[in-house]
Amino acid sequence: MRRVKISIILGAETDNNAAIGIGSLIIFIAMILVAGIAASVFIQTMNSLEQQALKTGQEVMKDISSGLKVSYISGYNNNSKIDQLAIIIRTTAGSDDINLNYTFISLSNSSKQVILNYSNSVFNDNVSNGLFETLNSSLLTSTSYGIMVIRDIDNSCTVNYPVINSDDMIVLLVNTTECFSGINPRTKITGNIVPENGISGIISFNTPSVYIEKIIELQ
Repeated sequence: MRRVKISIILGAETDNNAAIGIGSLIIFIAMILVAGIAASVFIQTMNSLEQQALKTGQEVMKDISSGLKVSYISGYNNNSKIDQLAIIIRTTAGSDDINLNYTFISLSNSSKQVILNYSNSVFNDNVSNGLFETLNSSLLTSTSYGIMVIRDIDNSCTVNYPVINSDDMIVLLVNTTECFSGINPRTKITGNIVPENGISGIISFNTPSVYIEKIIELQ
C-alpha cells in the first residue's frame, strides 16, 4: 500500500512540472508574437515617417530652389498719374519651370490691396511697340494682368500655357487706373509676385515727388 501511494504522489509532481513547462512555453511564444507584431508596427511607422520626410524635404527644396525675381519696374505717366505698370520678371538661378497661370500679383498702395491673376486675353509673344503700347491695357481689370515676352529661347511661354524658365524675361502689365485710380506722386507701393511654389518676387518702391518723363523707372 505504501509503494502505491508513493507512486501516485510522484506522478502528480511530474504532471505539475509538465503543466508549468507548457505554460512557460506558451507565454514565451506569446511574447515572441507580441514582439514580432510590435516590430512590424514599428517598421511600418518608420517607413511612413521616412516617406513623409522625403516628401517634405522635396517640397522644401522646391520652395528654396525655385522662385521669381523682379528685374525692374517702369510706370507710364498719364496726366501726372501712373496708369500702367510694366513689371519685368525672371526666374531665380536654378529654378524649376514656373507656370504663370498659377502665379498671382499682390499690390497695395497703403489704403487698398488688389490681387491680380493672368488674363489670357492680354498676351503678346513680343514687345513690338514698347512696354506700354504693345498691349491694350484697357482690357485689364483690377483683378487681372497681361503678359509680354521679351525673351523666351525655348518658346515655353504661350498664351494658354505661359511657362517661364531659365534665361526667360517676361513683362507683367498692370492697369493701375483700374486698381487704384492711378498712382499719384509720393505714393508707397508694395507687393509680391507669388508663384505656385518657390520664392516670391518683391515689389517695393516710392513714386517720385513729381512726374516729368513719360516713362518712369520705379524699381
